[in-house]
Amino acid sequence: MTSIYLIRHAEAEGNLYRIAQGQYNSIITDRGWRQIRALEERFRDIRIDAVYSSDLYRTCATASAIYRPKGLPLHRDAGLREICVGDWEQKTWGQIAREDPEQLENFNHRLHLWHAEGAETPGQVLDRVLAAVRRIAAENEGRTVAVFSHGCAIRLLLAYLQGYSLEDLGRTPHGDNTAVSLLEAEGDGMRVVFRDDNSHLRTPAFLAGEKVRKRANALEPGLWFAPLELPEQAALLAEGVSAVWQESGAAFDRDRLLADAAERTTLVGYLREEPVGLVQLGPETGWISLACVRADCRKRGFGVQLIGQAVRLTRPLGGEKLSIALERDSGARAFFTDYGFRPAGTAADGRVVLEKDISFDPEFLGK
Repeated sequence: MTSIYLIRHAEAEGNLYRIAQGQYNSIITDRGWRQIRALEERFRDIRIDAVYSSDLYRTCATASAIYRPKGLPLHRDAGLREICVGDWEQKTWGQIAREDPEQLENFNHRLHLWHAEGAETPGQVLDRVLAAVRRIAAENEGRTVAVFSHGCAIRLLLAYLQGYSLEDLGRTPHGDNTAVSLLEAEGDGMRVVFRDDNSHLRTPAFLAGEKVRKRANALEPGLWFAPLELPEQAALLAEGVSAVWQESGAAFDRDRLLADAAERTTLVGYLREEPVGLVQLGPETGWISLACVRADCRKRGFGVQLIGQAVRLTRPLGGEKLSIALERDSGARAFFTDYGFRPAGTAADGRVVLEKDISFDPEFLGK
């Protein structure tokens, strides 16, 4: 018999920024690394003979919770990848909800009816994941292994093993990031001992580090983004930014604001058709020169989605960090610190510079 711990990856950027990840690589968030440390503690006294992971970055990084402390090699297997969502990959869930609401509803509640251009079918995902897990079981008879995969892929496999059809998948639960399931395989048979256990995330040690800030859940679509249109949206820009500048004690300069917006990449974030926030990049790669959420829309999980757009725009240009300069007493400082920004000196005008690392660790990139 082979015992298989089937584990979902830790919180990654797509989960946090409300972007469809699919088979696109994204790094682990600060919260995700806390989940990984909790997972390492959970398995500290459990014997593991081998560790397998999909070849995507977020699973390889999560697998380090076990392979590093136990001194084991990591076996990468593309068969364990997440479902490919085709044209949806790297779109925000808000954009998908706006462009394809019927298929988003199918994806969330009737996966057997779901389709996106260039995507895998759920049946194709189940076939390859089941084949990969059976192969791993056969190669490790009499051993205990850890297998790291993804939310949709794991849910499809567990539903199949518990006798649910694709049509009944909606009756099965979603596993949290780093949720642990245990399978037992013998011969051609495989059974689920338990599924989706996240008890390591409910310990006092882990809960003590949890933030109270709003996090969108998996079914909330979030924002979609479009370039600021000038001069048509000049009033929108001025209204949104003037309040932020006044809160920070800075003098509002409308002419400077519009001049910068004409030269820099500026995106408007919309909830359905209502503008709720703005993010601007420049003049240097990775610099956030503007990030604001409308006052009546704050504490709803929208601000972090602005950071997500900054990451999306910076990486293709070769940037490996985000930077922002804030007044020393700015109330936004706590927000950015919560999402991984750290002090990195002082700007020429006396503002505090914060930086966030968005680089990939080569150890976790597929080989």
